[in-house]
Amino acid sequence: MFDLDLWKEILSALKKNRMRSFMTAFGVFWGIFMLIVMSGTGRALENGVMDGIKAFASNSAFFWTEPTSKPYDGFQRGRRWNYKNTDIEYIRTHISDVEYLSPRLFGANTRDGDNTIRGKKTGAFNVFGDYPDFFKIDPWSPIKGRLINEIDIRQNRKVCNIGERVVEVMFDEEEDPIGEYIKINGVYFQVVGVVHAETRVNIGGGRKEETIIIPFTTMQKTYNHGDVVHFFSVTSDPGVPVSKVETRLKELLKERHHIAPDDLQAIGSFNIEVEWKKYTGLFTGIQLLTWIVGIGTLLAGVIGVSNIMLVIIKERTQEIGIQRAIGATPGTIITHIVAESVFLTVMAGYIGLALGVGLLELLNMALEAGAQDEVFFRNPEISFTMAVAALAVLVLSGIVAGLIPARRAVSIKPIDAIRDEGI
Repeated sequence: MFDLDLWKEILSALKKNRMRSFMTAFGVFWGIFMLIVMSGTGRALENGVMDGIKAFASNSAFFWTEPTSKPYDGFQRGRRWNYKNTDIEYIRTHISDVEYLSPRLFGANTRDGDNTIRGKKTGAFNVFGDYPDFFKIDPWSPIKGRLINEIDIRQNRKVCNIGERVVEVMFDEEEDPIGEYIKINGVYFQVVGVVHAETRVNIGGGRKEETIIIPFTTMQKTYNHGDVVHFFSVTSDPGVPVSKVETRLKELLKERHHIAPDDLQAIGSFNIEVEWKKYTGLFTGIQLLTWIVGIGTLLAGVIGVSNIMLVIIKERTQEIGIQRAIGATPGTIITHIVAESVFLTVMAGYIGLALGVGLLELLNMALEAGAQDEVFFRNPEISFTMAVAALAVLVLSGIVAGLIPARRAVSIKPIDAIRDEGI
């Protein structure tokens, strides 16, 4: 296989008809190029979607209220209702599999216009009231300062955590926001932490970097929410499917708030465990489809290589006959033809692989430069395993493409080959 004369002969044969060699190789090039690009973009879509939920507690679920869809217990259809503070302790008492439970209040948001003031600076941000346990379900990390804690909850402190975008709008670049005050809907709160969200999906809407978080109890009292709870976040104990907790929690809340047991609309929910399985299955299917389409395209190119090799053998019938007559073994002829096929296939495939990876890298650079906040498409890439597998497919394809013509070549008797009228 590493005979110098053999490789000189292969290169000479390919140069004799460069256009034919190019068109033959193009099919293989296009097949591997499409396989790499489709796999990389599929991975980018997966990275974008999974990045939005991967840091969430995988055993978490979220619950909010919707208008009832059925009349029940004297109440009409379409009734609007809310969770209550008493539901918090009731859930903890009656569902033993709950690990963390965190209520949430929705305050002002960016759609309401400017709701935050500091001196001459104003801004519109999303405001939420939370318990510290919420950070264990939907993780946030402090860049400066600290997160809201249990003392803030018990003492109804007027403190807040703010996202990076809030700092950019409300403070000068050289200012330290920790300890400073901002006015949120007419009430002053002290900044105790600048926080960064580990997930991209914001339960409640809006961009997370534009978020202000204040203690749940403080928000209830300060803005006269009474005992209303807008939202619940729950995680199940380790080893317990959160779907079990989800079902039980809905049953309890429907019973407490006089909602028909078969009313499927009254309580909205989002189950991270279920969604994770859906997304995992979806992207496994996308990668499988990518391989099917890519290998199908590559197979078409390999068939083209095999057909062209048959044509080449037909043109070189006398040459092969002379080689056989002067002592060339069938193994030598087969090695020569297979080597030529593998060389053509691997060369074209390697170029396709390199250009495909290059295109993905350019796309990644463009995304990082102009769309850093893009949620659904990020980091297009292929793994090292994928690249090695693609090269292995190329080598195997080249061998298969050359074996059929090679067997055809050695099946011709030397005397018949010499008599061929190809010259």
